[in-house]
Amino acid sequence: MTGEPREREPARVTCADDCCAPPASPPTARPGAERRAVLARRVRLLVAATIAYNVIEAVVAIGAGAVASSTALIGFGLDSVVEVASAAAVAWQFTATDHETRERTALRVIGFSFFALAAYVTVGSVRALLGADAAAHSTVGIVLAAVSLAVMPGLSYAQRRAGRELGSSSAVADSKQTLLCTYLSGVLLVGLLLNSTLGWWWADPAAALVIATVAVKEGREAWRGDHCC
Repeated sequence: MTGEPREREPARVTCADDCCAPPASPPTARPGAERRAVLARRVRLLVAATIAYNVIEAVVAIGAGAVASSTALIGFGLDSVVEVASAAAVAWQFTATDHETRERTALRVIGFSFFALAAYVTVGSVRALLGADAAAHSTVGIVLAAVSLAVMPGLSYAQRRAGRELGSSSAVADSKQTLLCTYLSGVLLVGLLLNSTLGWWWADPAAALVIATVAVKEGREAWRGDHCC
């Protein structure tokens, strides 16, 4: 067969959430040094806010969980501890002048924190489903879950947006950790309300198992650095 050979089409790059898919229009130029400095400072401030809130959240949740014998509340408090570890890894990364040199280490810490969270939530959920604990009503827990459900989405969105513009996989990964905390807040709120009003003790641990599955997926992406290109 004669004729000029066809040019091979360039390979397409894809990822789980299409963050790496080729854009329809020409790619935007990388931010300049001044803009990158602004974005790095913004990430540091958002991380500091996340750490401060989660320290308070952990103390309140674990204390309320101990009083109410609630595995879900204690697990939620420990999730806050994991969130602090994840945010601290990003804060450590951005203390360096060239923060990109610490990207891989920060991602590994975030990935490990996702795995730890998934393991704890799974064990706690299975124990609750097997009837190991019968949680009492907790007004403090319900209020805490509602407040977290309102606060966390904004923090997650702001950090994810800044991290993507900056091109920082660790900042994006940590924003997903915060978003996962939002999901867990919703699960906790529904579980506590159903337990208090209808006596459906199994609702929270069953939904928490779904959260654990999502945590494993996000942990794998963070470990491989798939959150952003």
